[in-house]
Parts: sequence; C-alpha cells; structure tokens
Amino acid sequence: MQTYEAGNYDVIVVGAGHAGSEAALASARLGSKTLLITMNLEMVAFMPCNPSIGGPAKGVVVREIDALGGEMGKNIDRTYIQMRLLNTGKGPAVQALRAQADKQLYASSMKKVLEETPGLDLKQGVVERLVIDEEGQCRGVVTATGAVYSAQAVVLTAGTSSRGKIIIGELSYASGPNNTLPSVKLSENLMELGLELVRFKTGTPPRIHRNSVDYELTEEQPGDEKPNHFSFLTEDDDYRSDSVSCWLTHTNPTTHEIIQENLHRAPMFSGMVEGVGARYCPSIEDKIVRFSDKPRHQVFIEPEGLSTDEMYVQGLSTSMPEDVQLKIIRSVPGMEHAELMRPGYAIEYDVVVPHQLKLTLEVKSIPGLFTAGQMNGTSGYEEAAGQGIIAGINAARQAQGKEPLVLKRSEAYIGVMIDDLVTKGTTEPYRLLTSRAEYRLLLRHDNADLRLTELGHELGLVDENRYNKYLAKQEKVQSELGRLSKVRLTPNTEGLTDLFNRVHSTPLKDGILAIDLLKRPEIHYDDLIALIPREEGDALNRVEAEQVEIQIKYDGYIKKAIQKVDKVKSMEEKHIPEDIDYDAVDSLANEARERLKLIQPSTLGQASRVSGVNPADIAILSVYIQQGRIARVGDK
Repeated sequence: MQTYEAGNYDVIVVGAGHAGSEAALASARLGSKTLLITMNLEMVAFMPCNPSIGGPAKGVVVREIDALGGEMGKNIDRTYIQMRLLNTGKGPAVQALRAQADKQLYASSMKKVLEETPGLDLKQGVVERLVIDEEGQCRGVVTATGAVYSAQAVVLTAGTSSRGKIIIGELSYASGPNNTLPSVKLSENLMELGLELVRFKTGTPPRIHRNSVDYELTEEQPGDEKPNHFSFLTEDDDYRSDSVSCWLTHTNPTTHEIIQENLHRAPMFSGMVEGVGARYCPSIEDKIVRFSDKPRHQVFIEPEGLSTDEMYVQGLSTSMPEDVQLKIIRSVPGMEHAELMRPGYAIEYDVVVPHQLKLTLEVKSIPGLFTAGQMNGTSGYEEAAGQGIIAGINAARQAQGKEPLVLKRSEAYIGVMIDDLVTKGTTEPYRLLTSRAEYRLLLRHDNADLRLTELGHELGLVDENRYNKYLAKQEKVQSELGRLSKVRLTPNTEGLTDLFNRVHSTPLKDGILAIDLLKRPEIHYDDLIALIPREEGDALNRVEAEQVEIQIKYDGYIKKAIQKVDKVKSMEEKHIPEDIDYDAVDSLANEARERLKLIQPSTLGQASRVSGVNPADIAILSVYIQQGRIARVGDK
C-alpha cells in the first residue's frame, strides 16, 4: 500500500469514545497540537450500553475528571434527562450521583466541544499500525488509506472495537459496538510489537419500544427534585427537575424457567464465548445460574433519550438467541406485550494486559505509546474517561518535555483504578467500587474539587476564572468553620428548645460551641444557621453548606484517614530506579523477584501492593535501595 505524509502533530489520540474524547481535550487544552482520529465520526462519545453516567465510585470519578478540567461532568449536566443522588441514607463516602443521559444529545454535545477546541483536529480514519522509530519510540500512526500522521506521543483508546466480535445466540460476526467497523489490523500490529493481549467480553440488553410497556405494572423511579450536578461549574439555577422517569420491575420464576430451558443455546455456556465477562455486570443467564436461589432480579426500563422511543432494559443483558430474548422480556411484568427494537448481544474484544503499563499509562516497552479505556481491561464510560484524561495529560507533557502526572491512591479514585490495573492486574473487566479504595472517606464526591482543582490549575487545565471560584468557595467554607468554632450557644438561646423538641435532641445543661452542636447526628447546618445566621448577603450556598457540615460531622474519621495516609507516605515517595536489577537483590523470595521484574513498580509503596510480594521482601528492598549501591540491568 502506498503511503503519504498527512500531517504532523504533538499528540495523536486513536478512538473517540469516552477515553479518547477526554485524552484529546486534555492534550489540546495543555497546548499540544492534537489529532483525534476515529473510525466513525457519528460514534464520538457514543453510549453503546447503558445511556447513563455515574453511580457509586464511578460518579466520583466523573467529578474528579471535572475538577481536573475535563469535560464529562459538564457534558452530562448539559444532556441529562434524569439526575439522582444515590445512597442518601448512608454516609458521604458512598454517596454518588447518577444521571440518565439523552444518548444522542450526549454524543453530539461532546462532538461539538471537540470540533470547537483550538489546537484539536477531529478526523475519520481507520488506524492500522503504529510508526515506531529505530530507537523503539512510537512516532505516529498509519491509516487504512495510507495516511501517515506523525507525533511525539500516541494514545490508543480503541475500546471494544479491538478485534470486536458480536455474538447473539448461534450468530457471531466481526464488529465493533452497535454494528460498527471493528479494529482488526491495529490489534495484530500490537501483537507484532510484542504486546500481550487477552480477550474480554461485555454485553448489552435488548431495547424495546416505549409504547409497548404497561407502566401500571411497574414502579416509577423519578429523578430528584432537589438540584445536583456533576460539574462544580454548573449552577443550581440550571437544574431541570422536570426529569424523565425510569421504571422498576422484576424477573420471576417463569423468566428463570425460560432461561434454564434454553441454556444449551446460550453462547456463554455453549462455548461460543471465549472472553472473560464482567463479574459485577453479569448477563441475565449468568445471574440465573450463579444465583439460582434468588426468586427474582431487578429490571429497570430506562429511556434512551427524548427524541427516541427506544427503552433500555437494564438488568436483562444477554447474548441468548433473539427468539429466546423475546420470551424472556415478555415474561416480565409490564413487558408482556413488549416490541423488541434491538436484541441484546455480547461483544468480545482485545485487552492490553495492564502490567505492561506504567502508572502514567505509557507502555513500558514502547516509549511514547499510551493506552486508556476498555482496552486496558476496565468496564464503564467513567473508568474509561478517567484513564483518558490522565493519558492525554501525560502524552502532552511528554511531548512538551515535562514530568508526568501520577495520581496517588489517597488523592483520587482515578489513582486507585490505575494503580489497581498496573500493580495488581485484572483477570476480568475491572469495575470501580468504593470498597477498592482504602481511603474512601477522603475520596468523596463532595470534595473532588478540594482534592484536585489546585492540581488542575497547576497543570494548566483549570483556567483563572474557575480557579478563583474555587478559592472563593474555600475561603467561605473556612470562614464559616472558624465562625462556628467561636459562637457559643446556651440553654437560653432563642429557638434552641424548639429545635431540640423537633429533632428529638438532648437539651443543653451548659453552653456549647456551635461547631460541637453540629456534630450531633440529628442536627444539620440548616437547623443551626436558623439560630445564628450569617450576615445578610453572605449566606452559604447549598454546596458550601454541605461541605461545612461534612467536615464538622466527620472530622474525627477524616483525621484518622489522613493519619493513615501519612503513615505510608514515605513508602509512596521512595522511588525505585526503573532499571534496577532485582536478581542482584539478595534474599528476595523467588516469587517476589519474578513479580517485581514483571510489574516494575516505581515506588516502594507500589511494590508493597504487588501480588506475591510480602512485607519481608519490601524491608529487604528498602534497605538495598537505602544503601545506594544499586545494580542496574545490563551492568557487567
């Protein structure tokens, strides 16, 4: 095939899904001339699975992306049709937002942002191979039409298109998500370059027609009436409370019987499916087999948008034959007469085994090549976007000759996710959970801006206007914390007795500081401010008041979590040379030696999390590094 020079860029991003969109925007906003190339411009930021953003841990990631200067939070705030705060009956460490998106509007809105971003070119093309120079550095890409684009760094975000194969019953064919073109030759090129790939699987449920559902047999799930947003820039005045409802129903013994009778036709049990599926998002046939003792499973009927009659049947993800899918759907209350618009399907795809990556998401064996998103083994739009912004930042900083960014586990869920992938690996599609974060009380959805806006500003992704708003919020919160630590209430304070009676709180015997009174679980900031209001015109807004209350009520727990971070801080900061020769470190256990050589951790803290490495190995390695006489790979 004849090739031609098509353009020179600082950074090239391949794939315009959720990871690619964030990577390209971050790179361009940092001043790097960026190319975002994708197989189909109509699939930019597309949602082939559930048209929603957020959820436990995932929703926190969206806010972290926003705090760093990314786009996902702002985009879902522009295009949601329902917004809900989850786990409101629990503590702030597990609360999270979830929004139902208008699928088409979400994609078109993100595409418009990409098109209008200075320094960013959006092009359609099929990348088939990478350009690798004589020193092994990635220097660009080659497309199916022979176009050669050069760059200082390349970010791959091919997602489920990587040698994608769709499976519906006995039918299987090469395809990306939603019957799009698969990326085949790029995967083959990666294997030629020595990268280890494995096969994962994910799935989608059927789509049905809105007017074929009997909603009286389902339970309505409306959105919240109170305002909430993913982006810290979105104002409460922009909240749309006239949201579209979702609808809850359940499977039943008849549903389960239909599935059991047709398991011999189920691809995941017949041997047709080779890829490993997601543990935390199983197909309905997998649920019935694994949880055979459960008489029913939840099914949510969710709108795909305001301009379509398609409804997404969450909870019925399946790759069963189409005729079986229809029987399953019509066995569920409310869907007895449902009209199938699209069958569910499973899709297999290639994954880059993530131990081959640095914590920067750069491929260890190919400098200048970064990977992000589902091709790193994750599931979900949010996890993909979180990796995308980090890969985009680091690709741009490498092109600019700057130090890379690595988020710590104590700084962000994004840091937890990347560290888990690179250090621990994954044998199935990885999903972020609050339980994966040992510092989850510090990594709340309400304080993502307090954790990361400063960093976003230092990087150059957060502009002065936004940074000044952040500083103003900080100042107001700190001012109120200081005020409440000085104002004393007495048993005679006007209105206090009425408040105690209303919330069933113990009356005061002596005076108490306002900050200590707010530590009582039944007392809230709004209650307190009614007794001791701020000066007129200086009242805290909803978000500022929330932050004051959380910082006061959870002060003791937060301090303990910070102490825990401080205890391991020295290990997280103790760097291990990239070219250290582990064979020269005496007394290391053989398993630890092999695992350390494979993972190549960058710090002692990361090394301590490598499977097969125990505390004794870390102690030995620490002393060896401290002595300073480090043998390097290649030394004679």
